[in-house]
Amino acid sequence: MESSNYIEQKKNMHLYFQVGDSKYAINTDNVLEIMKLPALDYPQKLPNNIVGLLKYNNFVINVIDIRFYLDIEVLPYTTENELLIVKTDESIFGIITDKVIGILSFNAALVDSIPFVDGKMIIDSLYKLNKETMFIINTYAIEKLLKEHGDWVEANIASLFPQDSASKEIFAQRALAMSEKTTLSLVSEFSKSKYISFNLNNDSYCIELSYIKEVLKDTIITDIPGTPDFIEGIINLRGDYITVLNLKKFLSIPSEEIQEHKPVIIVRCNELELAFLIDQINQLFEAQIDKILDSGDGYFQSEFIYRDIPYTILNVEKIFADKKIIVTDM
Repeated sequence: MESSNYIEQKKNMHLYFQVGDSKYAINTDNVLEIMKLPALDYPQKLPNNIVGLLKYNNFVINVIDIRFYLDIEVLPYTTENELLIVKTDESIFGIITDKVIGILSFNAALVDSIPFVDGKMIIDSLYKLNKETMFIINTYAIEKLLKEHGDWVEANIASLFPQDSASKEIFAQRALAMSEKTTLSLVSEFSKSKYISFNLNNDSYCIELSYIKEVLKDTIITDIPGTPDFIEGIINLRGDYITVLNLKKFLSIPSEEIQEHKPVIIVRCNELELAFLIDQINQLFEAQIDKILDSGDGYFQSEFIYRDIPYTILNVEKIFADKKIIVTDM
């Protein structure tokens, strides 16, 4: 039964993001990576609704903006826009977002399917969370539309990007960095695992996605007197109280500054849940096991280098097994 619950949770794990005034979600199985929007190549003529082209790990992929498909006004981009790299069974493409909000395990009972006949609709269901509605993206419908191309149209995509020299330089640097990164093989799915990466001070860490229940960029934490200093407090997550573990204090990493925002990663292991307080949430990505170097026992499972950045994988099992941590149902 426990295995069945895990499989169901993994199937319902979604990354959700904002475009305009609405929130959208996409299954994490279809997400390869999150990055800041780089400069795109945009030939004078492009198939309908394709914003541009991007060189990504030896591939040239299409980049779309879902607002074109939904007949929503497309506002100019800024250096703060984020890009999702998405995969299906047969293709890889990018989706431009205003910002990525977090990751959430959807309760299947709160998902409402939209009855439709046309398999090309890119929204196939809704998720209702409290008073908020998220539109769930059908990546395979987008794949079908991209294969058909549609009409070739004259596109003035360049006008959507900032024209000031500082912004142009930022976009160009991001595109150059992308073109030089070829560490991830997208041809084979052998020995790949997905990770959520984050910072503690200036160092990069990650947790395997299978342990993640939710990612929140900012939370309200209630202090609990009399607890160890590495227990930051508790959060109320839709009626469930979850203990917040200050990772830097728990791992004896010096704190460099006081945090204004309180990003946390909700981690589940052996039917227990903890919220890990971190400095900054970075990205979701895949890494190949053959590039991982064993670093021994303890709280740090192993290390690897991904796109020239060293990462340390946390040993979630060891952290949850530590007797210093007391998880109380409240």
